[in-house]
Amino acid sequence: MSEDRKLRLALPKGSLQKTTLELFAKAGFDIRVASRSYYPSINDPEIECILIRPQEMARYIEQGVMDCGITGLDWVIESGAQVEELADLRAPWPNYGAVRWILAVKDGSPFTSASDLAGKRIATEVMGLTERYFSAQGVEAQLEFSWGATEVKPPVLADAIVDVTETGSSLRANNLKVLDTLLESTPRFVANREAAADGWKRGKMDRMLMLLTAAIAAATRVGLSMNVPRESLDKILGLLPDTAPTLSPLSDENWVDVFVIIEEEKVRELIPKLSEAGARVIVETPVNKIID
Repeated sequence: MSEDRKLRLALPKGSLQKTTLELFAKAGFDIRVASRSYYPSINDPEIECILIRPQEMARYIEQGVMDCGITGLDWVIESGAQVEELADLRAPWPNYGAVRWILAVKDGSPFTSASDLAGKRIATEVMGLTERYFSAQGVEAQLEFSWGATEVKPPVLADAIVDVTETGSSLRANNLKVLDTLLESTPRFVANREAAADGWKRGKMDRMLMLLTAAIAAATRVGLSMNVPRESLDKILGLLPDTAPTLSPLSDENWVDVFVIIEEEKVRELIPKLSEAGARVIVETPVNKIID
């Protein structure tokens, strides 16, 4: 391998940026973005980074300008770029959950389905996705590109919109009614097809993805360790999830150390029950990565 060989990694600029950098940090990559710079530094001499807006990223990866990157499935589909998807990076963090592209109208409007919108004005940021949707519905509508604040346009500036929503709060705030869902999207790790077929680059991407997905797997889980009297062991194990806890002998042969990985949301209810069943020195610890 040439000493100067690099993997060119595209990172999303904008709403996904902060969470993406935090994800890489959890995976062990220290990425630093200087003020007004689009070229972050990373603590891996075999990787070069650049910040690119998610809307444009798949196109640059398809062209081979970049080898791989993280962008939404929606923007891959919207661009029509031919790239190889290597992982779905859905995670319980801001902007890393699922989002929906929806068809919506003002609450109280006479429109109840896509077929009612023939000849009507539809404002959207995803022209390609919207055009394909209405074509599949057999409806000819007037599509207009929206430069932002799409949710405020009905009913004056548009009869309906195709917009993205994560929680639905903006829809409710603007008194919008959802008629249909066009697409559910999550962040995806995608690669240039030639880069994905290159042994060195693919190996580099696979090792990176192992660490990224391990950090995501650990996001909702914690470790629980406790000292358990042998006479209470069966009762304690009956309270724990079926995840093959680790049992280790203690210096006192009448006691056992029990360690288990568990969903964090279950801990609040579980710890009092473990204590009542005889567990002692119960310790909750964070988990940084889980590799199955």
